[in-house]
Amino acid sequence: MSSLATLRGSARAAGLAALLLCAGLTRGAAAQIDRINGAGFVTRSEVIAGQGMAATSHPLATQIAVDVLRRGGSAVDAAIAANAALTLMEPTGCGLGGDLFAIVWDAKARKLHGLNGSGRSPLGLERETLAAELEKLGRKTIPPRGLLPISVPGACDAWFELHQRFGVLSMAEVLEPAIRYAKQGAPVPEYIAYQWGLGVRQAQGDKLPGAFLATFAPGGKAPLKGDLFANPDLARTLSLLAEQGRDAFYRGEIAERVDAFMAEHGGYLRKQDFERHRSTWVEPVSVNYRGFEVFELPPNGQGIAALQMLNLLEGFDLKAMGLHSPECLHLMIEAKKLAFEDRARYYADPEFSKVPLSGLLSKEYAAERRKLIDQKRAGRSFDAGHPPVDDGDTIYLTCADAAGNMVSLIQSNYRGMGSGIVVPGTGFCFQDRGEMFVLDPAHPNVYAPGKRPFHTIIPAFILKDGAPWLSFGVMGGAMQPQGHVQIVTNLIDFGMNFQEAGDAARWQHLGSSDYDKPRMTDGGFVEVESGIPFESVRKLTQMGHDVRAGSGGFGGYQAIHRDVVRGVYVGASESRKDGQAAGY
Repeated sequence: MSSLATLRGSARAAGLAALLLCAGLTRGAAAQIDRINGAGFVTRSEVIAGQGMAATSHPLATQIAVDVLRRGGSAVDAAIAANAALTLMEPTGCGLGGDLFAIVWDAKARKLHGLNGSGRSPLGLERETLAAELEKLGRKTIPPRGLLPISVPGACDAWFELHQRFGVLSMAEVLEPAIRYAKQGAPVPEYIAYQWGLGVRQAQGDKLPGAFLATFAPGGKAPLKGDLFANPDLARTLSLLAEQGRDAFYRGEIAERVDAFMAEHGGYLRKQDFERHRSTWVEPVSVNYRGFEVFELPPNGQGIAALQMLNLLEGFDLKAMGLHSPECLHLMIEAKKLAFEDRARYYADPEFSKVPLSGLLSKEYAAERRKLIDQKRAGRSFDAGHPPVDDGDTIYLTCADAAGNMVSLIQSNYRGMGSGIVVPGTGFCFQDRGEMFVLDPAHPNVYAPGKRPFHTIIPAFILKDGAPWLSFGVMGGAMQPQGHVQIVTNLIDFGMNFQEAGDAARWQHLGSSDYDKPRMTDGGFVEVESGIPFESVRKLTQMGHDVRAGSGGFGGYQAIHRDVVRGVYVGASESRKDGQAAGY
């Protein structure tokens, strides 16, 4: 890893003061380091533009999106163009083999729309058959690699659903930049190059069937920073989509290639699984946090965990406690623990399990759960609550157009580059999202044929007085709802601007009960970045928290704010990724 990537991936996230203290530095000197690195850390100014804005995790993808906006494309056109480009440029986080979720602000209707573009498990794989396959492997859980964790890719269908409803340019025009770069090659940025190397080394050890290494390690090695990477198979796949539409993927050549490959190598995904796939339009759900309506998508995703945390935290005066104070950090960590117990217990595909959504998000439920927080001591174990039952690894990008439409979009392979399975001739890797199913028949997220697994990827949106205020997201597995809450509180409680809110030092709590983990009994542990003050770390430890130096994984934030009074957009893209915000 180069010096800059090291800074991003480890040193900046390593709890520098704590490390220096362990090396023998005095507390006073360590605290001075904290002040130098402190909460005011910011990498760049906000980006302001009057007509359109895009913020993505790759500068070239951002420029593609802005160019689409300049040519009269809608925010959705720009988002699809950027996402298509990222399937080439950032295969370490996304691809045509993955899923997609989006929240769209429709300026004409003055309404938010949600799209669940996640795929389902194979119809031909019964739970008993899956259990027998795992027994052969000596496992009790679904592996992250190979043929078993693969579910139907939903991203492609989601593109066409979004485009049919909100697109202006043709899909051929929208996909053209990605096709061109896939043929000619795009230079690989530094942080993506580091992640790419990890994915290739993993694949070299796995020795799975298919064309993963032929596709992503030309010449037998991962591309390095600055290398041009081309993917002619992906160019051909995208060209098929531009010419023939979504049916080329779900009913035509791509589905047929997948069917033949899976049949040959013992996989379970078949053409019928592709043929029956459809994205689902859903109503975004929200809670009011100090006058702002914060929106997420309902399960099978984890977005409502962020809303549950905000409901819990609204009962405390975080501003008076101070940013990164031990009292404030303690309450946020405890709120996360409580929300994640409900996450482990209730979040699943609502077509297979009744999710008590309104109960989980009610202020009354939050008030009851808030009583469980000891403001002086870290909780070691919590039970999931009993809400009233009502009857009824990832890229994030956001775009906004001159008409006032905005889109918050997130897309993922799940773990890094996915399952490691590339069907020859397609140019993309299948996701491994099916790993998140469990085999316990009593669990809401139990495996079943044709079922959507629990999902971690979540887009977010905030309205103020019924008008769009912020489209944003934070990449990174279970970090995402924790990151959303930190962004919201940084902006609303601590008055940061939109760039500062993303660059500010973060924490993440790990070790909660999860879909594949037993009930938390030890309180888990907290990782911190170096900007968290040493005195706060020391006090948290005294309160019973296990605080550790982080080694990365604190997410990647992109955001666009709509200033309705001045009629401008404000964009932000943080330093933990290779991204950029730009407008015109």
